[in-house]
Amino acid sequence: MAATSVDTEAHGQGGTSVIAAHDLDLTFNTNDGPVHALSGIDLEIDRGEFVSFIGPSGCGKTTLLRVIADLEKPTAGSISINGMSPEAARKARAYGYVFQAPALYPWRTIGKNIALPLEVMGFDRAERQRRIRDNLALVDLAGFENKFPWQLSGGMQQRASIARALSFDPDMLLMDEPFGALDEIVRDHLNEQLLRLWAKTQKTVVFVTHSIPEAVFLSTRIVVMSPRPGRIHDIITCDLGPDRPLEIRETPAFLEIAHRVREGLRAGHSYD
Repeated sequence: MAATSVDTEAHGQGGTSVIAAHDLDLTFNTNDGPVHALSGIDLEIDRGEFVSFIGPSGCGKTTLLRVIADLEKPTAGSISINGMSPEAARKARAYGYVFQAPALYPWRTIGKNIALPLEVMGFDRAERQRRIRDNLALVDLAGFENKFPWQLSGGMQQRASIARALSFDPDMLLMDEPFGALDEIVRDHLNEQLLRLWAKTQKTVVFVTHSIPEAVFLSTRIVVMSPRPGRIHDIITCDLGPDRPLEIRETPAFLEIAHRVREGLRAGHSYD
């Protein structure tokens, strides 16, 4: 159960790759000159994986997630999502995106917030109601469809945003530090719920975090990134098995992986 490096070329074999980036670069043109955000990114993510990006602020982990989502355009290299361009994958609704804040409309009930993408996509009322009901149950919010966001705690609001991202049954779930603003107790609870959700849905999850324990607890692999321009310093396998109670964080196997992530961050000058 030790952490081991992964040869990224081994992933995606046999047609299971859902994300494939090769020699990816991204440079932003700003008023102060060009900003080199990503450099030489080579990464393949297989169907059903839970992959976390971790690194210091400004290392490009959210930028890489946004490139996958077609919210940013790379300036060099290539990336494909389900064998398509990110733009084609976005138009095919291949992913749901969960932001750092829940981003729920305060004037719409929780049910109507979840229904919003379904309305845009033209689902009929009966199907919308079924999907609202099923996805609220999936995130343990059954019975809250008529509440407004301000009537829910921060953790409950974020679970509602996850239900909205899953409402149209996308292949992937892209999550940008969704629990970063929550206290540790709530965060632990939501980490447990997210693992159960992943086990139920078998979605491919790409997750951005600053937390080493969170990354190790949730992931099948951890992508350790170095400061700008963002590069992949290491890719670490979390071979902890599917059954991960919170107590696993005190085991030697967990601590060994966490130590390797920490050492990778240090080697990548994350603390400079």
